[in-house]
Amino acid sequence: MRAQVLRSPAPIARRPLELVERPAPEPVEREVRVRVHACGCCRTDLHVVEGDLELTRLPVVPGHQVVGTVDALGPGCTRLRLGDRVGVAWLHWTCGACPFCRRHEENLCEHATFTGWTADGGYADAVTVPEDFAVTLPEALDDLEAAPLLCAGVIGYRALRRAEVQPGDRVALFGFGASAHLSIQVLHHWGCEVVVLTRGETHRELARRLGASFVGDAADLPPQPCDRAVVFAPAGELVPVALDAVRPGGTVSLAGIHMSDIPSFEYRRLWRERTLRSVANMTRRDAEEFMAIAAEAGVRSEYATYPLEAANEALLAISGDQVRGAAVLEVAR
Repeated sequence: MRAQVLRSPAPIARRPLELVERPAPEPVEREVRVRVHACGCCRTDLHVVEGDLELTRLPVVPGHQVVGTVDALGPGCTRLRLGDRVGVAWLHWTCGACPFCRRHEENLCEHATFTGWTADGGYADAVTVPEDFAVTLPEALDDLEAAPLLCAGVIGYRALRRAEVQPGDRVALFGFGASAHLSIQVLHHWGCEVVVLTRGETHRELARRLGASFVGDAADLPPQPCDRAVVFAPAGELVPVALDAVRPGGTVSLAGIHMSDIPSFEYRRLWRERTLRSVANMTRRDAEEFMAIAAEAGVRSEYATYPLEAANEALLAISGDQVRGAAVLEVAR
């Protein structure tokens, strides 16, 4: 099978992913093999490729927004059948026994493995995944539509939950890339007003087209205080701005796995019971809930497609903010 392999991290401009031929992986106990149809490209993949995330496994195949069909079953599989269409997301496996898993906080598992980072991912013709961590996909979403939802959509959904968004809230989104342009569709489904603060006219035009009531620069404040805010941009300097944007009692969630340093700020910005929360990974429940909401609400991703051979170019486009919405590798031949 074909696979895009990272042997050593390097700036994406050096195109460090290498297309190789290797044997297809064989599923072990309670694993399935998924024949990959499509795989979304994510800024987190860029962090893996460039070494922003510590790499405990090399070589590694990136990619954690995988859509495909089950084409092999390991011993002991009972949930899935050959031919089932499934998704493979960021959370690859958890131990089920650590204190976090026992508290139903599997996204914080002390021993978790992650697709495309500590386990091989979907920039390949096939990938294996524990059967219990394969995501059920609604028939209403085709392969290219579903792939970007498996991280950008799911993490955006978790960020909205961490921000405690309620129906009818006014919500500010800082940054408007792959995740935010899906989150705004969920927010409209919940009857929320959405303001978008982002750099780049391409992103602003997309925000207007998707119904933002106000669109401004990333460092601007919205015309009225918001109930909640989500910072999607990996820019720590936006955290004090987001706190200024929410009312007393409001909540700010930070959606990125990687962010530049947050500058020191005055306590007054946090005072009056404003809350600041990070988002770490995702759970299987997040994925299942969001995919169902996406089908119900008609959430759709703007995406540009690339062949598997052009994975470096897809990540280079993401690095340069040249992708409107999401980038998706069309893998199946």
